[in-house]
Amino acid sequence: MPTNAPSDPFARDRLPPRDAWPEFLFNDDTQYPPRLNCVAELVDRHVREGRGGRIAIRYRGGDGQVHSVSYAELAALVNRIAHVLVEDMGLVPGNRVLLRGPNNLMMAASWLATVKAGLIAVPTMPLLRARELKQIIDKAEVGAALCDVRLREELEANLAPGEQHTPSLRQVRWFNAEADDPASLEAALAGKPETFAACDTAADDVCLIAFTSGTTGQPKGTVHFHRDVLAMCDLFPRHVLKPGPDDIFCGTPPIAFTFGLGGILCFPLRVGASTVLAERLTPESLLELIQDFGATIVFTAPTFYRQMAVLAPRYRLASLKKSVSAGEALPDATRQSWKAASGIEMTDGIGGTEMMHIFISSAGAEVRPGAIGKVVPGYVAQIVDEQMRPVPPGTVGRLAVRGPTGCRYLDDPRQANYVKAGWNLPGDTFMADADGYYFYQARSDDMIVSAGYNIAGPEVESALMQHEAVAECGVIGTADPERGQVVTAFVVLRPGVAADEATRTALQEHVKREIAPYKYPRRIEFVAALPRTETGKLQRFRLRQLAEQGAGAAGRP
Repeated sequence: MPTNAPSDPFARDRLPPRDAWPEFLFNDDTQYPPRLNCVAELVDRHVREGRGGRIAIRYRGGDGQVHSVSYAELAALVNRIAHVLVEDMGLVPGNRVLLRGPNNLMMAASWLATVKAGLIAVPTMPLLRARELKQIIDKAEVGAALCDVRLREELEANLAPGEQHTPSLRQVRWFNAEADDPASLEAALAGKPETFAACDTAADDVCLIAFTSGTTGQPKGTVHFHRDVLAMCDLFPRHVLKPGPDDIFCGTPPIAFTFGLGGILCFPLRVGASTVLAERLTPESLLELIQDFGATIVFTAPTFYRQMAVLAPRYRLASLKKSVSAGEALPDATRQSWKAASGIEMTDGIGGTEMMHIFISSAGAEVRPGAIGKVVPGYVAQIVDEQMRPVPPGTVGRLAVRGPTGCRYLDDPRQANYVKAGWNLPGDTFMADADGYYFYQARSDDMIVSAGYNIAGPEVESALMQHEAVAECGVIGTADPERGQVVTAFVVLRPGVAADEATRTALQEHVKREIAPYKYPRRIEFVAALPRTETGKLQRFRLRQLAEQGAGAAGRP
C-alpha cells in the first residue's frame, strides 16, 4: 500500500489478488519515483520548465476558425476544473468520475483535471447508450460525471428512475453548455483559481478504469496506475514513433479508447508537442484536417486508411511524416495503397486496453512485409502453446507478453483467462520468425479450423481486399457438417458491382490465386455494411450471429 493511500479505496480493494497479476518489468525508461501524478508530468512540467507558451491543443471552433491553446492555458483550465471537482462536487481521491464527450478541448481537460485531482477517470465512448452506460457505472460504482451536454439524453436516463437507473451516480456537470445553465461546468468554473496543487498520488495509485470496447459482450474494466500512463508514453513513442516537440498529432480514435488516449492526447503532451482535436471525422475531413493544420502524425484504423488512399491525391499532405495503424489487422493491400498514395510506410502496431497501448510495432526501414513488427523495447514477448511452453520460430501459437503495463481487471473472474504464469495473453494467435518479427494470424478464438486445416480469417480478408470489387470484408468460420467449419466471407461491394453469383465466383477464384486454395471462402454473403465498434473494430461475434440468423439480417445491398 502507498504511504498516502487514496481516501476512497474502492478500486484498489477490487484489484485481482497479487498472485493473479502479470509480472511487471521495468527498465531505464520506466523507472518512476514512488510519488507520481502523471498529469503533473504531462502538463505542469512544461509550464514549470518555461514552455508554457507552446501550443498544446488545436481545434476548429464552431465558428469555423482555428483555435489554439497553449500549455499555460491548458494548465489553467485543468486547474479550474480540478477545483470544481474537489470543492463544488466534494470528490475525494479515489472517487470515480465518468467522462463523456467526443475529442474536444473540454473532454481532454476534464480527463486531465480528474487525474490531477487524484480521482479515477472512467472515460466512455460517445455513442454508448444508457443500457451500456449502466453496466459501466454500476461496475465501477461511479458517483459523479462530467459530460458533454450534447450527450445528455442517454446519461439522464441513468439518473432518472427506471430500468436504466444507476443508484451510485449522484451528480453531473455538463460541459460545452450554455454559460447561464446552473448545471454547466463552465458556470462552475467562473472565479475558480488557475492554480491547483496536483494530488500527492503514488505511482501505483489507480488513475484510470478503461472499459474494453465490447467486441465480445460484457465489458471488462481494466485498471491502470499513474505510472502506466507514463509508461505507454515512454516506450512505443520513444523507440518506434520518435516524435518531437514540433510534431502535430491528429487522428480518429476517441480519448475514451486507450489507443486515442495515447495517440491523440498523452503522447503529444509527453514531448511538448501539439494535438489537433476533432469530434466527427470522415476520411475526407481527416485528410482536410491534415492539410489545414499541417499535421505530421496521424492515428487511425485500417478502414480509414483504405478509404483515404483513394482520396489522398485531392489534398496537400506534404506535412505528414508518420501514420500509425492499430485496432484491427492491417491488410497488406491497405498498407501498399496508402504508401502509394502518401509515400509513407505505415507503422502498424498491436496493443490492447489491458496493456494500455502498443507493444509490438516497427516503423520505416524496420518494416517487414506481412509482419506487425518487433517487440517494443521495454516489453518481452513469446509464442506459447496451450501449456504455456515456448514454441520454435515459425510455429503458430498464442502470444504472451510482459512489460511495465499489464492486465488488472476490476473485480472480474476473467482475469484468470488473460493472465497465466505471470504472462499477459491478449488472445491473439501469432507466429514469430527467427529475426524476432511477429506475424499476426488471428484472434485466438477466430481461428477457423476446416477439414483439419487452420485458417486465419484476416489472411483471407487481406486476399479479398486486393480485388477491385471489394470495399470491405469480414471473414469468420461457420459450422459445416462435413468440414467442421467453412470459411465464410461477408463482403461489402464497391458501388456499381453486381451482388450476383458471377461476382461471388470471381472473388472465390481470386482468393484461390492469392493464397492456398483450401483457404478460399466457400460461402460469400454480400452485405451493405459490416458491424463495427465505435473505435472501428470489426465485431466478428456479430458476424457469427448474422450467419446463424441468415445474412439478410445484415442488410443486403
